Amino acid sequence: MIKIAKEKRTFATKFKQMLMKETLKSYFGYDSFRPLQEEIIRHLLNKQDSLVLMPTGGGKSICYQLPALLSEGTAVVVSPLISLMKDQVDNLADRGITDAVTINGLLDPITRALSIQRVQNGEASLLYIAPEMLRSKTIEKILMARHVCLLYTSPSPRDY
Repeated sequence: MIKIAKEKRTFATKFKQMLMKETLKSYFGYDSFRPLQEEIIRHLLNKQDSLVLMPTGGGKSICYQLPALLSEGTAVVVSPLISLMKDQVDNLADRGITDAVTINGLLDPITRALSIQRVQNGEASLLYIAPEMLRSKTIEKILMARHVCLLYTSPSPRDY
């Protein structure tokens, strides 16, 4: 019985690694991970809390984008960098990943309402949100109703 359980865990681990690398290649075009990325992603996919500090340009985005694609629920990225959020959502769309949206105070009301609706309907598995939007009762209700599988926060440039 113990041997079978161990074999199942080994198979599941190998399957996750294969799926991670396949997703990395098919969506992001990379053959291999940068240092620490694979370990971080594996940790997140195993639903373990993580505190990750990486330098600018170190490949942080893939560390939350890839698990968001492979997990059930909504991954929430909180960042004060609105232009970066827009760039990431646009870049993901260019790669064929259309289930990422951003919600921030600079969006026109129609775009914001459509983004909110996509999250409510479960069509968006990756939500980029500005910190001030977390005070919104609407956003609070949405997040309380969704299964949040991952929460990533980016420090404000003024925190440095």
